[in-house]
Order: sequence, then structure tokens, then C-alpha cells
Amino acid sequence: MKLLSTKATCNSHGQDSSYFLGWEEYEKNPYDEVHNPKGIIQMGLAENQLCFDLLESWLEKNPDAAGFKRDGKSIFRELALFQDYHGMPAFKKAIVDFMAEIRGNKVTFDPNHIVLTAGSTSANETLMFCLAEQGDAFLLPTPYYPGFDRDLKWRTGVEIVPIQCNSSNNFQVTEAALQQAYEEAQKRNLKVKGVLVTNPSNPLGTTMSRGELNLLVDFIKEHGDMHLISDEIYSGTVFSSPGFVSVMEVLKERNELKVSSNEDDNNADRVWDRVHVVYSLSKDLGLPGFRVGAIYSENDDVVSAATKMSSFGLVSSQTQYLLSAMLGDKKFTKLYITENEKRLKRRQRMLVSGLQKAGIGCLESNAGLFCWVDMRHLLSSNTFEAEMDLWKKIVYQVGLNISPGSSCHCTEPGWFRVCFANMSEQTLNLAMKRLTAFVVECTGNGGSAKRNGGLKMKSLTKWVFRLSSRRDGREQEER
Repeated sequence: MKLLSTKATCNSHGQDSSYFLGWEEYEKNPYDEVHNPKGIIQMGLAENQLCFDLLESWLEKNPDAAGFKRDGKSIFRELALFQDYHGMPAFKKAIVDFMAEIRGNKVTFDPNHIVLTAGSTSANETLMFCLAEQGDAFLLPTPYYPGFDRDLKWRTGVEIVPIQCNSSNNFQVTEAALQQAYEEAQKRNLKVKGVLVTNPSNPLGTTMSRGELNLLVDFIKEHGDMHLISDEIYSGTVFSSPGFVSVMEVLKERNELKVSSNEDDNNADRVWDRVHVVYSLSKDLGLPGFRVGAIYSENDDVVSAATKMSSFGLVSSQTQYLLSAMLGDKKFTKLYITENEKRLKRRQRMLVSGLQKAGIGCLESNAGLFCWVDMRHLLSSNTFEAEMDLWKKIVYQVGLNISPGSSCHCTEPGWFRVCFANMSEQTLNLAMKRLTAFVVECTGNGGSAKRNGGLKMKSLTKWVFRLSSRRDGREQEER
């Protein structure tokens, strides 16, 4: 007798991915400086814990907000009762202002066009339900966040077709790769409903260039029934040049934004109607446990449908009240954004330096809470089997949980995502010591280890030079 539904028992959730399996191994044997010093260090979790002291300081200075009071009087009963699922106007205004501030106020957002959701997971799935039917497809550049296999596909039935990007151009989206993905979808008899990108990229830790964003806008403009979703949940984690460019900024530069509510509804080229932004406070503000996500769209029909669906994943009234006060404090948000940038930059440099000392290179990043690390030279062969063997050694022998590139659908074996913002500096230094010892053991001992290290540093120099050239080119584009 079948007790559970097909959906409950299907194997498309993605929970068996090495990305999630690494978490399970960590939870069985978590590192603790005192109680379990030989345990596994969690480097597979993209959490931002670097500015908790700023958040805690604000809470101490604002006891009314933290204690659910207004002008010294408790509003607990008011917040405890049911709230309209459209969200509190004060919070919607505060979050769109914060989004604009992160983007240097180059673009603004209308609070009437934002939909609150319980995190970006809910936001992305809601957009899939709004924009696509079961069996339709979205194109995603590789490598991409492993959770998308769950978030976009599991309950919606929407398919993902990869846009195959590779290290030859530092994993940037090209017109050829975009067209190839579209043709692959057609071969599979899939209707392509749009493209979804993460900007800044998870797992690359890089921002998309204006050229890439314009390419994507041109693509959906050419195909009049397609949408572009820009997941911008890491927009406030950019810590070095080139700066972050939102797809909304590109639309503004192209004069593609909606001018007024009276704009001709019969205009088939109104691209603004088919571009949607996903946002969250999980990464920028380091509050994943608060479950605050959002959809921003200028499409009234999408906003209306998504608002109805948001009733299945609301943000609590208490959370909205607290964060509307915090984000409404402009002196605090300015301080936070500046200090967060400084701390992320310092921590990322610590990781890159530690990797270089171990003879390991990585893609030059300017955003995010992780680095895209190149361990191809440590593979026994150029295969994904060899990548999994290396990953298992790093998890079980070295005691570091990192995410293999195959879990992110990378087309090249040997790349790994390594997080740096969810631990102390002491723990990060210990992780680098463990990794260095492992590389020395892999490449030989004594003189041979030094020779191998020297050879690796030569290739590292070429790699960094190539990436620096890319950065210089993109800085020219920014100007």
C-alpha cells in the first residue's frame, strides 16, 4: 500500500547531492575548538557572520524595536495578530530603500512592486510557479548554486537547461553558449520561458559585466515571451572592483524601464515587464534565520500572482517590525554597508593567501562569501570520479567540508567552492594549515614537495595575471 505521494517520494529534490552530503558529514562530526578540535570545519555554508557585533550593538541601542515597543509602549498584541500578506508598508519601504542604497542609489524601487517571501528560496520557486508550466524550461549559466535543482524544479516541475560556461573566459556567459543552451532545450522539446542568473554569482564570487547583462536582455527581447530573473541576493557583498551592476541599472541605461502606469500596454517590446529581481537579507545582512526574501517586478500581473502565493511563506510581523526600524536607520545602514565591505575584503584575502601558500589558485573574485578554487592539479585524472575522490579525502582526512564543482554542474573537474565568512579568523587559519599539510603530502615530502610547490607557483602567477587582465578590461567597461 502506497502511503506517500509521488511528489513526496520522487528523487528530484537533490538532497543526495554531494553539496548536501557534505553538510551531513559535518553535522556528524562538527569542529569545536575546545570539545572537538579534530572535527570537520564547515566551509560549505555561505553565511555572513562577520558583522554580528554591529547588529547586536544596534539592538542594544534600540530596545524598543527589539522589545516590540512603540514610543515605550508594548505592541506585542498588535504584532501577534494576523497581518495582511501584502506585508507591512513600513517594512516594504525600508527594504526597497536598502536595495537602492546598496546599488549606490543609481536605481530606485517602488514598494508597491515588491513581494515579501520567506527567503530567496521561496522567491525563486514562486517566480517559477508564476512564469512557467510543468515541463517548461529556464536556462541557467554553469556553475550554479546546487540548491536550484531543489528550489526551481522539485515542486514546480520546471526543467533547468544549463548554459555551459568554462574557465577559458573565466566562466562568463557568451552568446554562443546561450544559443547552444536554447537549441538544446528545443531538441528536448522544452519550451524556454526564460533565463535565471545569480549576480553576483554563487559559486563564482564574481559580478556580471554590463556586456553579459546586455546580452541577456537582448536575448529575451528577441524572444518576446521570455523572462529574465536576476537573483541579486549577494549584491551587498561586493568588496572590490569592478562594482556591482544590477540588471535594473542596465534597463535604465537602455531606457527600457517602465516610464509610467499609462505606458502603452500593447507595446510588445516592453522588456521591463519581463525582468524580475530576487533579493534577500540572508547574505547582505547575515540574517538567513530571519527568512526575509523578496521579489521585485514592474509587471503588475506577476506582483499580484506572487503576492497571493506568498501566503504560503510569509515573513513574520515581528521580523518586519524589527527590521523596518533597523533598515530605516540610515546612519546604521551606511556604517554597516561600509564595514561589511571592509571585513569581507579582509577575510577573502586571508583565504586567497592561505590557498596560495598551499600552492592552490582560485578565480579572482570581488563579491560573495566564498571563492571558486582550482584544485585540478590535485586530481589523479581529469574526471569527475577523481574529483569525488579528492573531495572525500578533503572531507574525511583533512576535515574540511567544501563543495565540489560537480555539485554546481561545472563542466570541468577539479573546481571547488570554499566559504570564508562563516567562521573566525582562527578557524580559517587552522583550515589553511590542514589543507597545506594535505597538499604537501599529496605532492611529496622534503625537496620534492618544494619543487612541486615551485612549479605550481609559476602556474599560479600566469593564472593570476590572466585574471588581472580580465579585471582591468572590466574596469575599463565600468568607466
